Amino acid sequence: MTRSVLGIIGGSGVYDIEMDHPRWETVASPWGAPSDQVRRGEINGLPVVFLPRHGRGHVQSPTSINYRANIDVMKRAGVTDLISLSAVGSLKEELPPGTFVLVDQFIDRTFAREKSFFGAGCVGHVPFAHPVSPGLQAIAAKALSDEHIAHAVGGTYMVMEGPQFSTLAESRLYRSWGASVIGMTNMPEAKLAREAELCYCTVAMVTDYDSWHEDHGEVDVAKVIAVMKANAGNAKRLVHRLAADFPREHQPCPAGSDRALEHALMTAPEKRDPALIAKLDAVAGRVLNR
Repeated sequence: MTRSVLGIIGGSGVYDIEMDHPRWETVASPWGAPSDQVRRGEINGLPVVFLPRHGRGHVQSPTSINYRANIDVMKRAGVTDLISLSAVGSLKEELPPGTFVLVDQFIDRTFAREKSFFGAGCVGHVPFAHPVSPGLQAIAAKALSDEHIAHAVGGTYMVMEGPQFSTLAESRLYRSWGASVIGMTNMPEAKLAREAELCYCTVAMVTDYDSWHEDHGEVDVAKVIAVMKANAGNAKRLVHRLAADFPREHQPCPAGSDRALEHALMTAPEKRDPALIAKLDAVAGRVLNR
C-alpha cells in the first residue's frame, strides 16, 4: 500500500493552514511557476501539503493561475488525495451563504486556460464522467458532519472564466441548467488532477447567492468577504478533522481516479515527443516508465 499524503488547495480566504513542523518549500515544475511555494507539515501525524491557489496575498486571478504547474507540484510533493477548497456563489435557494457543498459534477465554461498535460507528441484521453473521488468525498462528508458544519452532498459546480461576476441573464441561465453553485477556479484543476491520477474532491464554500436572487441583487463584494472569513475558519476546522480521521494508507479510488492513465495514452511509444515526455515525468511516470 502507498502512504497517504493529503493535499489541500486553498481558495479565496484560505492562504495558510496550521500544522505541525510546518515549512514553506519551493517545488520546481517543468510547466512553469505554480501559484506559490507549498507548505509541508503534519496534522495528527498525517503528512499534509498545502498550496494557496491564488498565492499568499491573493496575487493570481482565476485566469492567470498556472493550473498545470499547481497540480504538477502537488504530485511531485507526493500527494495522493487532493481536497480543493473553493469560494462559490449559490444558484439554489436551499444553499445559503455559509453552506459547504461537496459537488460531484462540473460544467466547464472557461475558455482562456491550458486544460491538459497532454497534446501533440503525446495524446491522452482520460475518463471524466465522475470527476470527484467518491471515497474522498465520503471522508469529507463525515468530517463536515462531525464538525457540525452546514453542508450538502452532491451538486453541480458551474465554472465560469471570470474575473467578473455573472450578469443576471447568465445567472438565470445557469440555474436553468440545474447547476448548484458557480465559481471560477475548479476547472481545469479537476481535469488536471484526474490526468495526474490524484483522487480529487471539491469543498465549495458558498459566499453569496450570485446575481439571480431577487432579495439580494448583484454580488456585494463586502458581504462576500465577510462570509469568506467565516468560511475560512470552518475550512480550517474541516481540514484538521479530515487529517485526524484520514486513512494512513491510500485507499484505491472507487471511480478509478488513481488509475486514470491505465489505457489513456494513444500515441505510439516510438512517436512520442521526448521533450513532452520529460515534462510528464511526475504526472504520468507510472505508465510511461513501465
